Amino acid sequence: QVQPVESGGGSVQAGGSLRLSCTAPGFNRCGMSWYRQAAGSQREWVSSISTDGSTTYADSVQGRFTISRDKARVTVHLQMNSLKPEDTAMYSCRTNGGSACIYCSSTLCYPVADDYWGQGTQVTVSS
Repeated sequence: QVQPVESGGGSVQAGGSLRLSCTAPGFNRCGMSWYRQAAGSQREWVSSISTDGSTTYADSVQGRFTISRDKARVTVHLQMNSLKPEDTAMYSCRTNGGSACIYCSSTLCYPVADDYWGQGTQVTVSS
């Protein structure tokens, strides 16, 4: 499997917006999630999108963040609006392994039980 790759992080002032992207070739038949980890804190779940397109959000980002998937289902985006200093963190995406996750290489498809994490992209929000 290919490790997911995130992009789009950066520095922004409070109230601004950023759009994160996560590219995971071969995982277009798997759910995907975003997590974040602030310095000195535990990693927390932010949002998920399932294979049928249904979405869920942490209460802390509900109404401000939007998760979506491109038509090819290779890239998952996290649109972050009305950013707050407390959103500052390293944001990572994860493929959601399990019986419903089917990975397809160029030659075959098979279920993937494990989760795969990207390296992360830093988001810094200043007040």
